[in-house]
Amino acid sequence: MRVLSFPLLILCLLCSHLAPGAGFLTGLGQRSDHYICVRKGGTCNFSPCPLFTRVEGTCYGGKAKCCIR
Repeated sequence: MRVLSFPLLILCLLCSHLAPGAGFLTGLGQRSDHYICVRKGGTCNFSPCPLFTRVEGTCYGGKAKCCIR
């Protein structure tokens, strides 16, 4: 029994470290703002939007701007 419990413990520890960053969903049924921006055809910029683009929301939890043509 002791021989089987050690690999199981290692497996549980590995899975617990992978779980927080494994998904792109921020909550149940909610997409991240970065995903929504890219899906609309925009780019996320920390600097001001380039010429001929407009601000159409935020990215990375409000830290960047979503710039769309």
